[in-house]
Amino acid sequence: MAARCSSEVCRCLTAARLPSILFLGAIYVTYVLIGGVVFWKLEGGPVQEHLYQLMEEKERLLHLYSCVDQNGLDEIAQLVKSASRNGLSLKVNKTADNFWKFTSSAVFAATVVTTIGYGNMSPNTMVGQIFCVLFALFGIPLNVVVLNRVGKYMLAIERNLCNFIMKKTNRKTCVPVSIHTVSFVILAFLCFVVPMLLFKEYEGWTYAQAIYYCFITLSTIGFGDYVADDNPDLVYPQWYGCLLGAWIFFGLAWLALLINHSIDLLERFNAYLKQRHGRETQTSQPEEKKEDSLEKNGAATLSE
Repeated sequence: MAARCSSEVCRCLTAARLPSILFLGAIYVTYVLIGGVVFWKLEGGPVQEHLYQLMEEKERLLHLYSCVDQNGLDEIAQLVKSASRNGLSLKVNKTADNFWKFTSSAVFAATVVTTIGYGNMSPNTMVGQIFCVLFALFGIPLNVVVLNRVGKYMLAIERNLCNFIMKKTNRKTCVPVSIHTVSFVILAFLCFVVPMLLFKEYEGWTYAQAIYYCFITLSTIGFGDYVADDNPDLVYPQWYGCLLGAWIFFGLAWLALLINHSIDLLERFNAYLKQRHGRETQTSQPEEKKEDSLEKNGAATLSE
């Protein structure tokens, strides 16, 4: 009997959760499809125009350099692709200063465990590819745990600061909001504005491109269309790669802080709703008891 009851309870819970799962799944699929339509409309037309321009440029080059046929052009394209993959600049015949050196390798390891994966660097040897798989297999969970711990530690510092200021000022409403707002502004400035200025100075990007790269990196999307410390035609300082790795780590920790802070706010809001609902039920219970007593008295008088 107990097993049957437990199985029936599980079935009821599954049936109760199924509509919510389907609803969330429908929202997720709809959101993705809407994004696909928007990207299709925004990027489809310009890409086709750019392809037409590339075809015209190809025909112009073949006409201008008559000694190069289609096979030669394919070989040149493969050479350029291979040179770009290995960090070689065909303009000055040199590789990037830090390409597969210690600093760039450390940054590559950071992009592996953080699942950013720009695609500008990847292991070519079989041993390196096997090690990359094993390294990511154990590094990705470790990275998640460390970033969550760092984010929670930063959130605990904010809470302690809020409690300290609230004890000194006796203002329990505006102090947490002010502290969280100030910390958010400071960390956003350090994670976006300062790197934006740095990338504009050393990479030659525009402000929009630098902000775009910062967000794509810290969100672990990592398209690879813009990658810092990867241009072989530029000379970077020795500290640039180390600073880039530190920025990635603490930026992701800040993102974990935002996630934990959002979860904390949602939990507090949920607790507030439960507390308010509990008060309403407590106030409604005496009225329900009065109504039940009136109904019982009415039934008794009718029976008499």
